[in-house]
Amino acid sequence: MAHTSRGRSTASRVFAVLLVAAVVIGALVAVFLVAEAQRSIRTEAERVTAAIAASFASSPLVVDGLRSSDHDAATRVLEPYSLGVIAGAGLDFITVMTPGGTRITHPDTDQIGGIYLGTIPATPQTLTEEFTGTLGPSIRTISPVITPDGDLIGWVAAGVTTESITDTLIRRLPLTLGITVALIALGVGGAIIARRVTRRITGDLPPGQLRDAVSSYESIRTLGEALRAQTHEHGNRMHAAVALLELGRRDEAIEILTETSRQSQSLVDQVTARRHGDPAVGALLLGKASQAKERGIDWRVHIEPDTPRTPLSPVDAVSVLGNLVDNAMDAAAESDDRWVQVSLRPDDGAGIVLEVSDSGPGIPPAVRERIFDQGYSTKPADGNGRGIGLALVRSVVTGAGGSVTVSDAPTTFRVIVPAAAPRRSTP
Repeated sequence: MAHTSRGRSTASRVFAVLLVAAVVIGALVAVFLVAEAQRSIRTEAERVTAAIAASFASSPLVVDGLRSSDHDAATRVLEPYSLGVIAGAGLDFITVMTPGGTRITHPDTDQIGGIYLGTIPATPQTLTEEFTGTLGPSIRTISPVITPDGDLIGWVAAGVTTESITDTLIRRLPLTLGITVALIALGVGGAIIARRVTRRITGDLPPGQLRDAVSSYESIRTLGEALRAQTHEHGNRMHAAVALLELGRRDEAIEILTETSRQSQSLVDQVTARRHGDPAVGALLLGKASQAKERGIDWRVHIEPDTPRTPLSPVDAVSVLGNLVDNAMDAAAESDDRWVQVSLRPDDGAGIVLEVSDSGPGIPPAVRERIFDQGYSTKPADGNGRGIGLALVRSVVTGAGGSVTVSDAPTTFRVIVPAAAPRRSTP
């Protein structure tokens, strides 16, 4: 016994897609915020160390201390001063040194008298760098100490360790996580609302069944319009024939009825000559012939008898052909030389080629690919659901393993589908 399982509903798939999108966007925003915070903290560290180093180097107390040849006396004056600035500015170190790099001050008193670890510029200028010193990797700025006479008497380096930068970043993480959680929560809320709205419209239908339902609606719509036009045309001819008979103009009445029969029979012959014909498609073509005449459009149909059977169901076949013909008629109605041509023939690759051409103004190259997008239409919006037809055509055709393309001069929609598998005979 065959077992068929229903897939996930369209509403559930919409919810899943939006939920994944919300999580992905939230994660990307979190990564961006962390990277931006890290860049901002590093930039702030460079700015602060540069400002403190330059300010400290220009301090009269520092200039006077470095002018003295007594380094111990300079340390006794400048060490507490530098520690106070370190605490107030949130730095990790300020090192005052001689022109050769001998430390006068350092947060670790054991390092005083040692040689500064870092780049000392060859000329008196400010330099910011990342360097690994006694306190580990740090962002540091070194500035020259110059007397009013322009003599270089020492250097001042101010720095922040990368560990401190990381600690600052960690303190900002709760805000970043809060923003990320809020974005994801909004995305989840939107996904829930979208699921409810979609379920209200589509119920629990999975996407495949939903497309079939839309195809069935489009098939019934276009077939109904075609049959209405055919009924209307036949009614008009019958009324005219009856009126002529009442007036005693029998020959003219017979001519009207004969012409109607002859026109319909020509198309019927083409449809029935095809070995694998589809009655629904034949009825559609007959109805569309009446609809074309009603709109003043020259209706041309060519069907080759050896065209194989299409893999499309009657509903899908009517939906595809009906939408293409409806679009062609709308386009042809805008031209002076109004005509629509439908051809059905075998493909060299053992498939089927359906072409619908029209005398319309054509499709601009800029929108040629967009016309197959869901919701896009070059026609004014109305109550007929513009933007569904061509998207449905492409969905049905590609679902059957075929393709649909459009070309100009004249505007021609070409559908190529593989031939249906031969039916097995039942013994």
